[in-house]
Amino acid sequence: MRRARERAEGGSGGPSARRVGNPAVRLLAARSLRAHRAAWTAVFAAVAVTSALLGTLALALGSAGLGHARVERYAAAPVVVAGDQEIRWTTTPWGGEPQTETAGLTERVRIPETAAEVLRAVPGVREAVPDHAFVVRDGGADRADTRAYAGRSWPAARLAPYRLTDGREPRRSGEAVAGAALGAAVGDTVAGRKVVGVADGPAALYVTAGEARRLAGHPGSVDAVGVIGEPGVPAATLHARVRAALDRAGLKDTAAGQPLRALTGDGRGGAEHLGAPPARTELLQLLGAVSGTVLMVAVLVLASLVAQALRQRAPERDLLLAIGATPRQVRAAAGREVTRVAAAAALLGALASAALFPILWTALEARPGVVPEGLELPTPPWLFAGVLAAAALVVGVTRLVVLVAARRPGRPGRGGARRVTGIVLLVAGAGAAGTATLQGGDAAGAAAGAATVTLVAGCALLGPWIAGAAMTVLDRPLRRLGGAPGRLTAAGAGAHSRRLGAALVPVVLVTSFALVQLSAGATMERAATAQARAATTADLALTGTTAERVRGLPGVATATDVLRSSVVLARTQAGTPRLDRLPVLGVDADGLAGTLDPGVVAGDLDGLRRPGTVAVGADTARSLDVEPGGTVELRLGDGTPRRLRVVAVYERSLALGEFLLPKAELAPHMSDPYPARVLTARSGSVSNAPESVTAPAAPEAVKLLAASESVTPSVAPEAVRPPVAPESVTAPGAALNGIVSTGIVAAIGGLTVLSVLSTLALIGAGRRDELALLRQVGASAGQVRRMLGLEAGFLTATGLLVGLVVGAVPLTAFAWALTGGPPHLPPAQAAAIAGVVLATVVAGVFGPVARRGAGR
Repeated sequence: MRRARERAEGGSGGPSARRVGNPAVRLLAARSLRAHRAAWTAVFAAVAVTSALLGTLALALGSAGLGHARVERYAAAPVVVAGDQEIRWTTTPWGGEPQTETAGLTERVRIPETAAEVLRAVPGVREAVPDHAFVVRDGGADRADTRAYAGRSWPAARLAPYRLTDGREPRRSGEAVAGAALGAAVGDTVAGRKVVGVADGPAALYVTAGEARRLAGHPGSVDAVGVIGEPGVPAATLHARVRAALDRAGLKDTAAGQPLRALTGDGRGGAEHLGAPPARTELLQLLGAVSGTVLMVAVLVLASLVAQALRQRAPERDLLLAIGATPRQVRAAAGREVTRVAAAAALLGALASAALFPILWTALEARPGVVPEGLELPTPPWLFAGVLAAAALVVGVTRLVVLVAARRPGRPGRGGARRVTGIVLLVAGAGAAGTATLQGGDAAGAAAGAATVTLVAGCALLGPWIAGAAMTVLDRPLRRLGGAPGRLTAAGAGAHSRRLGAALVPVVLVTSFALVQLSAGATMERAATAQARAATTADLALTGTTAERVRGLPGVATATDVLRSSVVLARTQAGTPRLDRLPVLGVDADGLAGTLDPGVVAGDLDGLRRPGTVAVGADTARSLDVEPGGTVELRLGDGTPRRLRVVAVYERSLALGEFLLPKAELAPHMSDPYPARVLTARSGSVSNAPESVTAPAAPEAVKLLAASESVTPSVAPEAVRPPVAPESVTAPGAALNGIVSTGIVAAIGGLTVLSVLSTLALIGAGRRDELALLRQVGASAGQVRRMLGLEAGFLTATGLLVGLVVGAVPLTAFAWALTGGPPHLPPAQAAAIAGVVLATVVAGVFGPVARRGAGR
């Protein structure tokens, strides 16, 4: 027997012995797979769902990686010269090499007008056409809305090219050519301009070059220059000549003074759709973070399921070892068995993701405002090969889980190393949660997420001890109050704490995951909404006008323009450099009283009357260690670096953003500096609560203001009855991130619910003989059902309690860091979590034992 075992292990028999052992491994795997077909169904389902999730994410990452801004206005220009819409920051982290971070800019970086003259002199250039993009607003005193159109010079239409289909080109001020999508005809009047021609293309108004220069409002600079080459000049040759000419001339942009860019191919779209490249980068970062979370959750789920499937066959493994099988053979057989199951399941999941992804992506792009205008997300056929890589990854993870779970076959005792590792993970998770309290924004959210995963992993390792501790507390009540079913439940729990621990892990996982994901968003939304309501004290909000026009009206005490833009803040966190693109507001300091109250905690907003000043949110002020009188360095929306003096610190930054700037500081660096809206306060208004304000003069103020307008833009009352819509900023890419996050959270939630059901189904399938024995020794069917009901109640209550604690630790840290208060979860969502857990546990406990005659 010993020689047989040595030959099987291959320790002394060489290659021939290993060849003898391989058939034995194959035979064990094949017979076990057939005998335990029902038990592997749960693993098959989990692997298939995981593969489908990761395959979909792989396709999304690939599509986003290939994404680019759509080329429309510059389709006929092989080369486009424009400003650099990215900023870069290089710094050296603690004890590391220099690192460079980049961030996209969503405001136009303009270039000198002289660049067109330089480009016209380049050999092979037929035309170098300057392009101005501006906004033309349309309305009148009889309108309650304001319409905005893209405005451009008629010569720039050649860059598309957009050609006349009717009429003629504009020749003087007040004339325009309308894009066909506008729906205007020759002779119509649009935005105070007579339509003299119609051209193919989007809804836009084309005016003379001189009027375009005046309306753009930035003399001496242009948005871009489209370069059209002579016939026969290749685009690559033209690009090289243009690049060389720009380098010789030493031209810089008018914002940060960076060298100009010469764009070709898909890169030209970035000069048209400024928001598309930053949105693509943010989408890639989001999908990468989500993919990591899915992978970690999948490892926990698969580890629990595979370990339970192998644990139920411990007597079978002991028998194999007793008759001469080696531990290596047992592990190899288990690995081959699981690999077969995982390979088929992963392939099925890959096929599902390949079929589902195009439908989901199309639905995402069809939703208005979710995918930024002009962002193309291609999905070439070869990209679908990524689902096979995702499937291979899932199979590899499953095989690794098997190697770990079966590393000590025949000796499944509770190891001290497992207990120590679990405790270390719990301590590390609590430490990560504590780190979240010292940070803000995305860093706090990332620390809270890491804390959740770490705590759940610790609970997974400590599952038997957690179950044993919970049962110790409930043992006496069950025995005294539960009758015979209670005593059976207590006895079974005491004898099978490992089984209870395995059942608890997925319940804790689904509870904590759902709690953190739902509560984090609800907490932020509740706090931001409350801050916005408290900050907006205006009686009336108007669009299509300016505060300068509003202030002179009877009954109006004060008014402020509200401009919305973004800035980039460079800083380090934990020694790592980062560039944060943050939404900001530009306001009139003279008009803040009675219209906008940021909740100043230090300094005075009157300081915003002076140029070169800024007010900072309290959280950011703490992280940057600045206070009134200090300075903060920002990059404005077009990349212009500014060192601004801090005049105030305010607390309502979740609603109003981390920085408030004077309108005069922000407007010159915006593509369209027109106010998003005007907030006004009535004369004699004394209340700061919009809900209690009455505004009988509001309609009259609107009529007076509209009558005072001799030209566009018109006045549109945003609200003639309070409360005024609260003023709040929106983070870049919030709509896209919200939709993607919601979908992924739902998918991961489904995976965790499946893990609960599958784990309990595995446990139930393995205890049918136990339940049959109870019936044979005298237990009635009702007593067995009540025993199972008590077990389901124990698992639900313990899983919800432990999951609540696991989720509450990082959630409390996250909420305290960002809102200064406790986390919030709507009662309906809390009830939904408890209901889903209860229904899943009951189905998992009763389902397998109810199917009589099912195979093992």
